[in-house]
Amino acid sequence: MNALARRAAGLFFCAVCTPLTTWAAAPQPTHDFTLDNGLKVVVREDHRAPVVVSQLWYKVGSSYETPGQTGLSHALEHMMFKGSAKLGPGEASRVLRDIGAEENAFTSDDYTAYYQVVARDRLNVAFELEADRMASLRLPAEEFTREIEVIKEERRLRTEDQPSAKAYERFKAMAFPASGYHTPTIGWMADLERMKVEELRHWYQAWYVPNNATLVVVGDVTEDEVKTLAQRYFGPIPRRDTPPVKTPREMDAPGERLITLHVQTELPSVMLGFNVPSLNTAKDPRTVNALLMIDALLDGGYSARLSSRLERGEELVSGASAGYDAYSRGDSLFTLLAIPNAQKHKTLADAEAGLWRQLEDLKNNPPSASELQRVRAQVIAGLVYEQDSITSQASTIGQLESVGLPWKVMDQQLDALQSVTPADIQQAARTYFNRDRLSVAHVLPEEKAQ
Repeated sequence: MNALARRAAGLFFCAVCTPLTTWAAAPQPTHDFTLDNGLKVVVREDHRAPVVVSQLWYKVGSSYETPGQTGLSHALEHMMFKGSAKLGPGEASRVLRDIGAEENAFTSDDYTAYYQVVARDRLNVAFELEADRMASLRLPAEEFTREIEVIKEERRLRTEDQPSAKAYERFKAMAFPASGYHTPTIGWMADLERMKVEELRHWYQAWYVPNNATLVVVGDVTEDEVKTLAQRYFGPIPRRDTPPVKTPREMDAPGERLITLHVQTELPSVMLGFNVPSLNTAKDPRTVNALLMIDALLDGGYSARLSSRLERGEELVSGASAGYDAYSRGDSLFTLLAIPNAQKHKTLADAEAGLWRQLEDLKNNPPSASELQRVRAQVIAGLVYEQDSITSQASTIGQLESVGLPWKVMDQQLDALQSVTPADIQQAARTYFNRDRLSVAHVLPEEKAQ
C-alpha cells in the first residue's frame, strides 16, 4: 500500500490558487471503543449513501516473520477463504456475492486485512462471516496443498517474471539489513516450497485473536449500531496472549551499499534508497512531514522537480519518481528511481548524478515559499479528495491503527503539513540524504550482462 502523501501528490493543480484553510473540512464524526476481549472498533460516519465498508485488520505481516518461515502471513490470507466451522471452502464468498457485496483481502509488511463493502442493512452478514473465521478457521491440509501451488505461481507471475518487481525485491532486501522489512510479503520461493500447513495453524493461533485486531467500519452507520453488532458477533471470541513484538529498527548509518541486477528489461534504471524514520520512529514528527513534502516537491505531478528539471529540462531521463511511506511500524525508506534517456544517449551514471544534483539542491537551497505553497496545496487537495471514498477512509484508519498510530492522525495531517517550513525541508535533506544511509541498485538488461 502507498503512503498518504504519495497517493495525494499530483492531484488538483487548481488548488494552487485556493487558500489552504478552505480545504480543511470538518472531520467526519468518528468514534472508537474496545470490546472486553480487546478488539478495537473504529466507526466513521458517512451518510451520503446507504453503503458500509467493514474492514478487519490484524497486526501481523511479513515484517513479523523470521528467516526460513517467510510468506506465512500472505499464505494464511489465502487460507482464510478455505472454510471455517460454519462454512466450507469458498462458501463465505458465495454468501457475499449473493447479497451483492464486494470483498477482498491484502497482506503487507505490517498487517493483514480483510474487507467487505455491503448495503447498510447487510453489515451483520459481513460481521458474522468475519467473526466465524476469526474464531474457527479450519485450515484443511488438502486445501493447503492446492493453495500453496497457487501462491508459488503468484510469486512467479508477479515477481520473478516481472523485472521491475524482481529488482525492487532484491533492492529492498539490501536496503533493510537489520529489520524484517527485508522480507518480501509473498515470501522467498525456498520457504514456500517447504512450508507446512502446521506452520500456518501456529501462525493463526498466535496472531488471529481479537486483541490483535482492529475492526474499522465506515459508511451509513452509527456508533450504537456497530457496537451492538460487534458485541453480538465478535464479543464471545476469547482473547489470547500474542507473541512479544518489537518495533523494526534499522541502523542509523549502515554504510553505502550497491547491487547490480541483470533482468529481462529493455531499459536500464537506477534506484536510490535512504534509510529514514517513519512517524513511529522519528524523534520529531516535523522531520517526517518534511520528508513527505520533499517527496511531493520531487515527484508531485507535471511541475515537480524530477519531471520539470531532469525529464523535460535537461532531457536526462525518460522517467523518474520518488517515494516515502511515513506510516510504517518501524523505520522507513526514501526512494528515488530514474531511467536514462536513451534517445539522448544518456547513461545510468548520468541519471544517478542527476538525482544527486536534486538532493544536493535541497540541502543547499531551501525551496521558495511560493513553490512550497503550491506543492502543499496539491497534497492537501489530494488528501481532502480521498475523503470521497469510504474505502479510502477505512483503509487509512486501519493502516494507522495497525502500525501503532492513532486514527486521529488522518484528521491532524492537514495542520501538520501546513506547518512545514523551507528550513525544515533543508534540514531533513541534510540529515538523511547521505551516502552512509544509501542503497543503490543498478538494473541492467540481461543481454548486457558480462
